Amino acid sequence: MTYNQFRARLLPSRSVADLLRHGPPNLRLRTKLLFSFIFLTAALTSVTLLVVRRNAQAQVELQIERDSQNATLTVQAVHRQQKTSLSRKADLLASLAYMRNGDPTAIRDASEDPWQSDDCSLFVLTNKNAKIVALHSTTPSLTIAGAQEMVSRSINRKETSSWWFSGTSLYQVVLQPFYDSSSRKNLLGFVVVGRLINERAAADLARITSSDIIFREAGKVAVSTLPVLKEAEFSRGFPDQFVPAELVLGNERYHASAVELAPGLQPVADIIVLKSLLEADAYLQRLNHLLLGLGLMAIIAGAVLIYLISDTVTRPLASLVKGVHALERGDMEYPLEASGHDELSELTRAFDGMRDTLERNETQRGQLEGQLRQAQKMEALGRMAGGVAHDFNNLLTVIRGHSDLLLDRLQPDEPLYRSCQQIRKTSDRAASLTRQMLAFSRMQVLQPKVLDLNELIADMGKLLRRLVREDIEFSLRLGDSLGRVKADPSQLEQVLLNLTVNASDAMPLGGKLTIETQNLIVDHSNAHLHSSVERGDYVVITVSDTGQGMDAATKARIFEPFFTTKEPGKGTGLGLATVYGIVKQSGGFIHVDSTPGSGARFKVYLPQTFEQLKAAPEIPVVHETIVGRKTVLVVEDEREVRELACEFLKTAGYSVLTAEDGSEALEIAQRFGKSVNVVLTDIVMPKMRGPALATRLKTLLPHIKIVYMTGYLEKSLPGDDFLQDAFFLQKPFSRESVVSKVAESLKDVPIPKRPTKPLPASLPV
Repeated sequence: MTYNQFRARLLPSRSVADLLRHGPPNLRLRTKLLFSFIFLTAALTSVTLLVVRRNAQAQVELQIERDSQNATLTVQAVHRQQKTSLSRKADLLASLAYMRNGDPTAIRDASEDPWQSDDCSLFVLTNKNAKIVALHSTTPSLTIAGAQEMVSRSINRKETSSWWFSGTSLYQVVLQPFYDSSSRKNLLGFVVVGRLINERAAADLARITSSDIIFREAGKVAVSTLPVLKEAEFSRGFPDQFVPAELVLGNERYHASAVELAPGLQPVADIIVLKSLLEADAYLQRLNHLLLGLGLMAIIAGAVLIYLISDTVTRPLASLVKGVHALERGDMEYPLEASGHDELSELTRAFDGMRDTLERNETQRGQLEGQLRQAQKMEALGRMAGGVAHDFNNLLTVIRGHSDLLLDRLQPDEPLYRSCQQIRKTSDRAASLTRQMLAFSRMQVLQPKVLDLNELIADMGKLLRRLVREDIEFSLRLGDSLGRVKADPSQLEQVLLNLTVNASDAMPLGGKLTIETQNLIVDHSNAHLHSSVERGDYVVITVSDTGQGMDAATKARIFEPFFTTKEPGKGTGLGLATVYGIVKQSGGFIHVDSTPGSGARFKVYLPQTFEQLKAAPEIPVVHETIVGRKTVLVVEDEREVRELACEFLKTAGYSVLTAEDGSEALEIAQRFGKSVNVVLTDIVMPKMRGPALATRLKTLLPHIKIVYMTGYLEKSLPGDDFLQDAFFLQKPFSRESVVSKVAESLKDVPIPKRPTKPLPASLPV
């Protein structure tokens, strides 16, 4: 219906023109104005409703298109995530195949192993000639011959991931070669891990995207969520690869978008996302009826309101209504008229105040929501990194320790001597990565001291200058009367080191790098300038550069582990993640301010302490050997780590007792009494934690010394008070570190009398 047709239905065009030009006869001016407003309201309402209808239709079409694009992006993201998951499982299967030298049982064990999930329904193992030696599939439709053909095709194409179609089954697969450990050039074979794209997988995608999903290969439908009749109609209507943007299936319109699963490969495998337009059509139909009813109601209501409301009231009221509409659009600066003292003026001023309050609250809410989302994301990443590092540290301890034992038993000229050295070096590098992951996850044990940051930075000045290239101007601006902080000095040195290296890398063409320190009090007057920092007294370290800078998307992810903007092979992505973890675990805050082309400024806020600096304690000199007359109780739930520590201590001449948990350790301590001099215990153990065990042992045997060994500190443990009067051994440890730490704990212990109860000839291991 056009505007003229709508107007003609309301009033005849000739009477409208006569009334607007001359007005009805013998009527007062107020009544003439009323009729004029009625006619004008009818015309404006008709135009407005038509514009609203057209805009609504355009918005609906745009929203459908956006929803379809979002659904397509979601499908792509899901497949990328599934590819990443399959790649990880392929890495694990390749490692298992390598350890078993390509034994086909690796496929059987992998398919039955607990880490294998429902998403993993295909396992293939080949030799180095790409011939299948083992295959496991959850569906019988994939034969060895068919799988062999697809394996050969993928390997010939040098694919690391692909899509396989076997009759009626479609698989998303990842291929992973595995090599001999002595050389990356000695190929042993390939492993393939795949996921079956079945009705369940398609239904999951359909639920996520609120769309219907069709998987095809070479124009043939493999899996879909459409009803049987609609699927058959689709197959008949679109047998080739082309699918129009809009199509009709079973009298229902759909918006279609197609995405190739493996671009550039033949035969073509794609996914069709169908967005139903049924609700949109129904919505527009209801909107037509609603707009027509609203138009009639608006005309009637306008006539009544115009008749009742005077010009004095309508002007400020119109201004207030416009202010409300501007607020709905997000315009908080729309000017309001409130010059009088009547009720309407007071209402306008109250609305203006409410609008200002709403603007402030909305700004604060957005900031808090962003901070909360970032904190939750970093917390989840930290927990994951800490858990992986904990288990990995125990493995590295065994690898590092046994490589030391092998080196002791080999001569430097033997062929395996260099291999053992390489194993030890590699384990040390892996241990460094786990320490960085633990620093990010705030699960490492800190040894805080009261520090003067100016002295710490001045002492590191020479080292930092050597790290900076000659084309970068490096300067220190240390503040006067700087407050004290309580933190681990070695960890703060790591923070300065990482920030300096990061700033240097951000200036490939040279520039300026400045490190500044200052005292800062964050209170209510300047809290808005430091929105992510709690109120209090701080010492602030600022590391600024004049480099390339960062955009908002990069700034939002710079503290995530393994995120890096450097080229592959030039960074692990743990530098700033380590900085974040150390600062947070030290009770501080970190903030970055950067824009593209304007450099970056990192600010580290560390809370001030009023404790006094303590002089370094003198280390007592030991004039006699205590090895051979001391007994060490080793408490560790990991058998391999426990046996390794026992081997190290026995070769150093100590008598060794072992326990696999705290309860067994208490029983041994009660049995042997004062003959136990040192307890070497893990911190995180089942049944009884190391700190709880140490507390009970101190009550039972006051003379005993405690040495904690761990590479991981649970956040549920209370602070670092349990480390008082104890020693700490970092995992993964070497033989020298174990023996020296135990010897250090015994330096100030007098040699006890011989126990009245003799020790057994063979101690438990």
